[in-house]
Amino acid sequence: MISVEEAQARLLALAAPLPAFSVPIVQAVGHYLAENVIAKRSQPAADLSAMDGYAIRFADMPGPWRMIGESAAGRPFAGQINPGEAARIFTGAQVPDGADSVLIQEEASRDGDVLTLSGEGPPASGVHIRRMGGDFTDGDRLLEAGSKLNAGAVAAAVMAGHGTLAVGGRPKVSIIASGDELLPPGQSCGTAQIPSSNSVMLTAMLANLPCHVQDEGIVADNLPDLEAAFSACAGSDIIVTSGGASVGDHDLVQQALRNVGAEIDFWKVAMRPGKPVMAGRLGAAIVLGLPGNPSSAFVTGFLFLLPLVRHFAGSTSPLLEPFTAILDSDLHAGGQRTDYFRARAEHGIISVFNRQDSGMLAPLSKANALLINPAGAPARSAGSAAQYLRID
Repeated sequence: MISVEEAQARLLALAAPLPAFSVPIVQAVGHYLAENVIAKRSQPAADLSAMDGYAIRFADMPGPWRMIGESAAGRPFAGQINPGEAARIFTGAQVPDGADSVLIQEEASRDGDVLTLSGEGPPASGVHIRRMGGDFTDGDRLLEAGSKLNAGAVAAAVMAGHGTLAVGGRPKVSIIASGDELLPPGQSCGTAQIPSSNSVMLTAMLANLPCHVQDEGIVADNLPDLEAAFSACAGSDIIVTSGGASVGDHDLVQQALRNVGAEIDFWKVAMRPGKPVMAGRLGAAIVLGLPGNPSSAFVTGFLFLLPLVRHFAGSTSPLLEPFTAILDSDLHAGGQRTDYFRARAEHGIISVFNRQDSGMLAPLSKANALLINPAGAPARSAGSAAQYLRID
């Protein structure tokens, strides 16, 4: 067996990120940037008012002032503010030349063209003004290559002058469920059968990543059907199987892969649940064999499939960094394998579920964390610190 860290490194080394392509910025959310985003303009492009009121010279406080014009968003005042003069100004409007402060309208009174102070007024020059370039300036590196684009990031890119962005590719992921006992979701099961939940679960886990997912359905536990299923996945970047990866007489996935020309890079990882996880190459595709037990499939999918998709899609940080929380109960010493316990982390406290059987889904449905208990770690008491991965 190899460690989780070595297995992750070897998996990511099997393939390079996909070529980048350009997308309209409205379609860029969820993708990973293929190159840095450099601002093409300054924001704001000029000094703007942060309030509705009057543009004045602070040196003219406490007034009065003579009104000479108006500045509105998109319609700036063309003249200049001279001593004793003021211009009506609205939020987002350009501050006229000569003005250096904004007197808010709640602290001013106006009688025709005469403006007087009715409150305290601005306490200093420059108050209520958003300075040119206060957000970013032309030429600034605004977003880093390899980062995932969220709503705030694309809004910043638009404001910086971009209408398209270069992003990483969208890997094609084929998911195969293997097992004679499996039936499609919603079908009535006998006592010897179970619904096929892993493909649905893995598809859901990939929903927020930039990839194309194809559910290849359920394949029986025999070599001809498995070999045909693998051959049918030509053109995929990633082929994921669940079930059939262990050592039983009906665990035929590895043999079927070898029969169609796959090269297995590793099999068996020192982790629990999920020891029989397997990875290799089939032509240009990466093959990832996950265990069939649902929680094992989830944990291995989380630790291997999701990072692999991020890597293909151009992420420069495909592996998640752990968080730290305080144990609310004692934790036994680590064994020969690293444990990933389904847990719930809230307000800095982490609670490990009592039931950790790899076939159980009820605890997994309530989990938002995987607590990491490294191999060989000493026992820890309640109140001690522990690391975990967020899965929500």
